[in-house]
Amino acid sequence: MSYSVIASVDENSICAEMGVEPGDILISINNRPVRDVFDYRYLAREDSIDVLVRKPYGEEWLLEIEKDEDEDLGLVFEHGLMDEAKHCSNKCVFCFIDQLPGGMRSTLYFKDDDARLSFLTGNYVTLTNMTDSDLDRIIYYHLSPINISVHASDPGLRANMLNNPEAARLMPRLKLLFDAGITMNYQAVLCKGVNDGPRLDKTIRELSAFMPLANSLSVVPAGLTKYRRNLPPLKPFCPEDSKAVLIQVESHQKRFLKENKTRFVYAADEFYLSAGVPCPPYRAYEDFPQLENGVGMLSLFEREFQRALRKIKPVSRKRRVSLVTGAAAGSFIKRLCGQIQTLGISIETHVITNGFFGEGITVSGLLTGRDILAGLNGKPLGETLLIPANALRDGRFLDDISLKELSDRLSTNAVEVKINGSVFAEALIRGDFHAQRK
Repeated sequence: MSYSVIASVDENSICAEMGVEPGDILISINNRPVRDVFDYRYLAREDSIDVLVRKPYGEEWLLEIEKDEDEDLGLVFEHGLMDEAKHCSNKCVFCFIDQLPGGMRSTLYFKDDDARLSFLTGNYVTLTNMTDSDLDRIIYYHLSPINISVHASDPGLRANMLNNPEAARLMPRLKLLFDAGITMNYQAVLCKGVNDGPRLDKTIRELSAFMPLANSLSVVPAGLTKYRRNLPPLKPFCPEDSKAVLIQVESHQKRFLKENKTRFVYAADEFYLSAGVPCPPYRAYEDFPQLENGVGMLSLFEREFQRALRKIKPVSRKRRVSLVTGAAAGSFIKRLCGQIQTLGISIETHVITNGFFGEGITVSGLLTGRDILAGLNGKPLGETLLIPANALRDGRFLDDISLKELSDRLSTNAVEVKINGSVFAEALIRGDFHAQRK
């Protein structure tokens, strides 16, 4: 099986002009075989390259290409990695996939831990299934930045948390990346009584030694579902626990800001919501290096929302709109909606309890169709029901209920709305739901 089959060729690109077509197979660049996306991205950067492709009927074409350095060839492959994704070799005590119920889509149970996805899609990787030659390739190609799941810098603790002796090799590998000039972002999934407290202090301190190439570190609470059968017992962070984590993180931030002009370490929004204290202001997140880990998302959302409020002119007619959110952000969303209801728009915010994964899961991105149906069945929903886009994948919830099915069963117009404060305000005030979905 070839993973280098070309799925499409960008219109007006170099390869399109040279007759490359979908179904062709990329064989080599400059006489070097293209094993995966690492090779392709690196070899295709040069300004003068020889590209060998094989047509479906077997004929091979050698294309001599002169281009600007880093100019894209315009090739899109059937497999983004141009290789099989590497399966995770760990058995982390907090792994969310190990806490999923049975009977869901098979793709949801695949645990990837592939460094190539770190560069392509921003995934975080543990480095445990990388060989020394894999690491050498990152250094040779100078692929940067790389996102690394650390969890603990102590070798023994990390090996225990990941249930993998390879995890103990982390710090020497980070030193190799540092010496090679590779920028790194880190995350630590915090487990109560495991890698918090003084152990977290040690992790923050030791990772910060790699600054300025150590760009950021997020501290995120472990997500615990009700399906933790035959897994190590873990307890959620209560409000007082969360306050302690925030005090700890913010004390490090003050020191780093004074000494390095950056805060470096950031606590996830979930800790602020759990503790019942406001998230830091927009400027405190600098360039939002950990946004995908839920760090600063609420502050950014509110800034976008407030700016939009000052610009959007409301429609004249009165409307009634409903929306759903997870328990974590319920008060936050209700507060923002309260600022719009003065414009003659009736907004009902429905905070949905997560019965599918368990009440400990409070984020909107893990809401399921069945829980929304259970929470809204029989309730008047107005003309439109807004669904946060992060709860959907290709129009379906994690339990495979489609947005259309939800609309039909609730007899309303359920609409997916992007997680963006400006888009959210526009949708509520003007009703431009469909135009703002993507």
